[in-house]
Amino acid sequence: MGVQTALDAVRDAPGIVEAMRLADDLAFEAGRDPGVRTLRILASALNGDDQVAAIAAVHALAEIFDEQAARMLTALLSDERATIREHAAWALGSVLPRFDAMSRLIALVAAGGFTGMLAQRTLEKWSSTAAETLAVALETALLGEREPSTRARLTETLGLVRHAIATRPLLELAADRAEHEEVRVAAIAALGQRRGAPAIPALLEDLVSGDGRIAEVARLALIDLDAVPHPRVARADGLTVGQLFLHADIDPALASVGAGDNGGIATLLVRLGDALVADPTTGVDRVITLSRGPVPQAAEDLLEIGSATSGHVYGRVPLLPQPVPSAAAWPLRVTARRGIRRILRAAAPVDLLHLRMADVGSFAAADVARELGIPTVFTVAPDPHAVIRSLDRSGALTRERFGEVDLVEHFWFRARLVTSLASNAAHTVLFPRPDLQRDMAQLVGIDITAHPERHTIVAEGVDLAVVDRAADAARAHADGGVAPGAIAELRALVEQLAPERRGLPLIVSLGRLHRVKGMATLVEAWASGPLRDRANLVIIGGELEHPSLDEREQLDRIHAAVPDPSSGLLLAGHRPNGVAAFWLAAARFGMPGLSPAGGVYVCASVKEEFGIALLEAMATGLMVVAPDGGGPATYVQDGVTGVLTQTWDPVRLEAGVTSALDAAAQPDEDRVRAAHDMVRTKFTIQAMATALGPVYRGVAAEEEALIRAANAVDGVALS
Repeated sequence: MGVQTALDAVRDAPGIVEAMRLADDLAFEAGRDPGVRTLRILASALNGDDQVAAIAAVHALAEIFDEQAARMLTALLSDERATIREHAAWALGSVLPRFDAMSRLIALVAAGGFTGMLAQRTLEKWSSTAAETLAVALETALLGEREPSTRARLTETLGLVRHAIATRPLLELAADRAEHEEVRVAAIAALGQRRGAPAIPALLEDLVSGDGRIAEVARLALIDLDAVPHPRVARADGLTVGQLFLHADIDPALASVGAGDNGGIATLLVRLGDALVADPTTGVDRVITLSRGPVPQAAEDLLEIGSATSGHVYGRVPLLPQPVPSAAAWPLRVTARRGIRRILRAAAPVDLLHLRMADVGSFAAADVARELGIPTVFTVAPDPHAVIRSLDRSGALTRERFGEVDLVEHFWFRARLVTSLASNAAHTVLFPRPDLQRDMAQLVGIDITAHPERHTIVAEGVDLAVVDRAADAARAHADGGVAPGAIAELRALVEQLAPERRGLPLIVSLGRLHRVKGMATLVEAWASGPLRDRANLVIIGGELEHPSLDEREQLDRIHAAVPDPSSGLLLAGHRPNGVAAFWLAAARFGMPGLSPAGGVYVCASVKEEFGIALLEAMATGLMVVAPDGGGPATYVQDGVTGVLTQTWDPVRLEAGVTSALDAAAQPDEDRVRAAHDMVRTKFTIQAMATALGPVYRGVAAEEEALIRAANAVDGVALS
């Protein structure tokens, strides 16, 4: 093809997603044809207005094993454009250590954020061959830095240098009572990864005798030191499956659904884990669900995980004292990796790890799985690809502004992470989509027809018993019965509205307060038109008293659109999943004296890969409004059981909700029955567990065969 032709293809691609995929061809051609002219061509892209092409050129430079190319790439660490500096820090991880780049990479680590994480990752890769130089450089940087968070980041990076030269300064930092707690924690956690130095256990034992966070982290570090990798062996009994979502406080009671990042995935993992171990046909005896949690709980969980041979057990990964949203959690890569490794070692042997999100949890877990020899299953979806395409087509994202947006959304990295997780997975699971084969090929670059045996379509599922129980109670209340506790809570909220608002049906939306979920867009569409006069709006989700940054952004937009909450908008905050089920049922059947029957459910997400809450609403009998792409388009019958629309467009969203209210005002038991039967026959959590059983058994069997084959080679044990 040639470098110039490959660059032209990137520039001329019909969309940003296509250009990002073609960047791989540019990198390949640059590596195949190094030389002065290739460097000039890449320099032209770096200096142009097309930021997609410029980023592609950065990564192409990393594929050229040439001193001049390496110097160019290193020079980009000082580029005035933040996005180019960020991608240069990332791309340098693919080249041999550059001593002239270390100080600038260390400076990026010190500055923190996503760019700092990428710089730290590059330095970690270099540490195996340039350990002494890197350790000295980090010690020097620490001498000149007093700010605690910055010192903690530098200390954590020093802990990634496995050479013995880094042990002494880590011991000093951990023992120094005058040092800030954040720095000492980083040093103590790093010491837990360094076996063989007699001074380390002695110091940790001394620190454990204290109290507070220092003692708690020291206890985990001692556990890490004592951990003995469990050899992977063929198993004759049931499987152990690990699953994780680190951006939620997952608990068996589902008490925090809708707070922060505790969305549908948290509900799904709890119910799926229970269903997997309850159904003997799945072949799964034990499920380990990993999520975030406090340090003391993390230590307690290890005891239960280590002793439990069956059932659904939970392991907490301690990240930070205060939760951070997923978009800001990338700098926690090292902490997440250590916590995941600790749990999987305690649970050993683990037969496979199911990853679902292109986030820091999956990023860290993939490293641990590779280290421990655990095969992975990855649920692959076109995310962020579908969002990029939607923004591109709407004009909200352009090539000239891509770099600025990428600094916030990390689109390029996340798209590459999806590709990496999918290509390294033993098996991929896919959500149903109207044009699945086309979308996977065009958006993600996966041809699911090439090796169909490695891909399985599995729909998510809901617990229909919870839905039916809520529907029965709401029907009884609508017929004059006493309101159960959950519906009484909703009644109390509706009673806070102005008297003239009582008697209007309810529009309900359930989910995280995040821009991708479109809650603020829904409020704006409702508040700006006739919908406001026709129905009250209930938003279930979000931490209202102590919102995260993402929640704050949505709340600010909501309050700007509706300054007076008594005018029909009810912000309920997060509620347990069981309570939300009762509220959906009350919206359908009505509440005597407060709201009539005929409410609707709205999912205003920019994209929705499947939609657990949508299925729960449909099973309840509500008319729904959903995005016209992704998973919902495969099960919402437009004009019959719901309305499919372009939810990112407030005008079309308003029209869709209006149509849904019109339909809901005309009772149609056939529609209700059809929606319920569809969920019952296709989309229960039990059906999902049954579908995953053969996937898990197949991956485990293939891994056992690989182990036996490897062990048979010259008698070498590769377990």
